Amino acid sequence: MYGGSQSVAIANYSESVLAARTRIVTRLFDQVNDMADIGVSAIMGQIPAYAARDESFYADVHDQLAQLCRAGLGALLEERKVTAGDFAHIRRAAARRARAGLTLMDYINAFRLGQQALWKSLMNYASDSEDDREAALSMVVPLNRYCDLISTQAANAYLEFQQYQSENGTGSRELLDALLTGTLPDRGPQLSLAHGFGIGVESGAPLVVITAAVLDPHGTDTDALHLTSAALARVGVNGLRTLAGQHRSEVVAIPALGRHGNTDDLCERLRATREKLLGAGLRLAIGVSPVVHRIADLPRAHQESRSALDLLPEDGGVLSLPHLTPFRYLMLRAYDTARHLVDPRIAALLTEDRSRGGVLAATIRAFAAADMNLREAADILCIHHNTAKYRLGRIQEMTGRNPRSISDLVDLLVAIELQGECAARR
Repeated sequence: MYGGSQSVAIANYSESVLAARTRIVTRLFDQVNDMADIGVSAIMGQIPAYAARDESFYADVHDQLAQLCRAGLGALLEERKVTAGDFAHIRRAAARRARAGLTLMDYINAFRLGQQALWKSLMNYASDSEDDREAALSMVVPLNRYCDLISTQAANAYLEFQQYQSENGTGSRELLDALLTGTLPDRGPQLSLAHGFGIGVESGAPLVVITAAVLDPHGTDTDALHLTSAALARVGVNGLRTLAGQHRSEVVAIPALGRHGNTDDLCERLRATREKLLGAGLRLAIGVSPVVHRIADLPRAHQESRSALDLLPEDGGVLSLPHLTPFRYLMLRAYDTARHLVDPRIAALLTEDRSRGGVLAATIRAFAAADMNLREAADILCIHHNTAKYRLGRIQEMTGRNPRSISDLVDLLVAIELQGECAARR
């Protein structure tokens, strides 16, 4: 279930033992709230830092324990491995505990007490029959693996967020606000802090601005913004830390690329970060500005990174403006209006061509890439010159546009790009 094949593991048990196991787990699943009550009572009784909190904090701990029990027991019932979605809530909970000032020792100790509550309930629901005892023993290894897994995930998330807090305190937020107005502090702790992030160390050093929006249908909560800030603070290249923090309802980061850094490496890290947070239940839209070399240009870069968010689909993603050509950018910006302006004859041709493999669209692209040299286009496509000539004639016949005319060729290329974008959005 958790480290190997659950189906292979349970194959070694008799049908009566498996039936007893299902019965025990089902009863436990139905009593998850009672198990959480036991766990909360133990945590409040043995960890003073937890006991000193208010009722809303107790309810949060209770909810987390219940979710963890449901995830582990649910995987047992379904005879499957635990997935990232089963403990997506752990990252947010870890951020809340770190932000509340709890120590890592207390946080992990709370996990241990919650685990003990699960084991006590398991033994209480198993009778004295041989099948029940064997069924209970069959769950020891998978549940231990599950508890180890969630404890490790929780500890890593806690430490990551705690590191972000220590490196991005009030001073960092003030520095971020100053930089987004195009101002670099000229002396004192703020300038030293900027240098620590690789900003302002060398005149003309490359910088970009990243803007991330949390796509949450239930609204953007503080935990989501904090987690996103902590994750973006770790995407620096060339070993540099990244200045990141909440800015209004979004998260903004300013990575210094360094002398040998580039946006390719940065975007790979951003995509990996987005996937990681997606596993924690956070969907992000991330926009990356063009490279700037002056602090005074950071406000413009910030607006450009925000404009990139408008070009992403509804489920988000990463869009790097440095990786777009001006032509591609214009296609994205004017997508809806431009699509409606495409000649219906061209649209009909491309729709039919797409259903047949897109050979005519490929021919138009190759013809443009070959600077309208038909023989070179045929070589690119690995087809006979006469075949390429026939295709261009077919295109002109169906659309009324001559691919040998610059203006007509541009119209055809624009329509092809818009069709590709339409397919990508679907």
